[in-house]
Amino acid sequence: MQRLAIITSHPIQYYAPWFRYLACTKDLDIKVFYLWDFGITQQVDIKFQKSFQWDIPLLDGYNYEFVLNTSSNPGTHHFWGLQNPSLVAQVHAYQPAAVWLMNYNYASLYQFIWRWNHRKAPLLFRGDSHHLLPNKGIKEWMRRQVISTIYRRFAAFLYVGKANYGYFRYHHVPPEKLFFSPHAIDNERFYAQAATASEQAKIWKQELGIPAEHQVILFAGKFEAKKRPLDLLQAFLKAQLPQVSLLFVGSGSLEAELKSAATGHSHIYFAPFQNQSLMPRTYAIADVVVLPSYGSQETWGLSINEAMCLARPVIVSNHVGCAQDLVHPHENGLVFPAGNISALTDALRVAFTDPKRLKRWGDQSRHIISRYSYAQATQGLLQALNSLQEKF
Repeated sequence: MQRLAIITSHPIQYYAPWFRYLACTKDLDIKVFYLWDFGITQQVDIKFQKSFQWDIPLLDGYNYEFVLNTSSNPGTHHFWGLQNPSLVAQVHAYQPAAVWLMNYNYASLYQFIWRWNHRKAPLLFRGDSHHLLPNKGIKEWMRRQVISTIYRRFAAFLYVGKANYGYFRYHHVPPEKLFFSPHAIDNERFYAQAATASEQAKIWKQELGIPAEHQVILFAGKFEAKKRPLDLLQAFLKAQLPQVSLLFVGSGSLEAELKSAATGHSHIYFAPFQNQSLMPRTYAIADVVVLPSYGSQETWGLSINEAMCLARPVIVSNHVGCAQDLVHPHENGLVFPAGNISALTDALRVAFTDPKRLKRWGDQSRHIISRYSYAQATQGLLQALNSLQEKF
């Protein structure tokens, strides 16, 4: 039985089901060390700009413990938001064979990386950053050197997709240290709720006032600059699609500006933040799900995984980390150049040209996402751990 310590910032709705899956994996004993209690208590999300806690179980079915966070301003929105002086001692007490970090760019984790005896229990890292929007200049050169130096402390890496693989290689991680562990969500939960969600969506559509005969374009997430919801609104207005409505679901810093820009235009609707139990219904209302993000911060876009589980066609920008992996142009959706509103307008027009084709795209989404599951993600993790056993 191999002991694996997992260090991550806080309970996350996408990872908790995977930890439960890992807890049932043969010959693997895991313990998760959380550095903050966000998600299980009522707290304000900085980017959503609202207080909530997730309404699905995040701590059931696996071994975990919280590490006291002494930060005066706890959170993952700044470097000093995670300060956990007892982290090394608590992980050491577990006596792991390996330690898997899911973050590193916080004060507490830098201290752990440099203090931990990685020769006794090697370090494993899983990240999802990409380099799809290259930067140049001395600052970028220095940043590359610093990150490459940090990565030399790790014995193996899990990459979630093609763009992430390129990011690790850019930072001089050798191919033999890289193992494919795709980004995944709890596919089974979404599959199981698909039929019920479709019935709920019909009722919700009526409650929102969206005409029954209208197809729906959905944006679901934070209303923030990197997500570019205003790009989608402008593209929708330019496309002038007959019998198609646009629905924004979520909240955030751009909410007032977004609603102001929509004022006076018909068939644009808004719904508040939806908790996890309502996400299947949220995607079920859509005929197309759009993620028009710009920049390097949309490292993957797990909302696209969720939408595809509900057999939804997807349109994403080429800055979305999952674009190369999950979106097969003209098979299950479209990819457009980030920030190009005209290109997004064209993509919307193409998508709604043929309703039967759009349905086929959705079916293909469901097929593609079946290969991005906790089973596949775990396979990559086990391959990495086996490689470490051979070396240490």
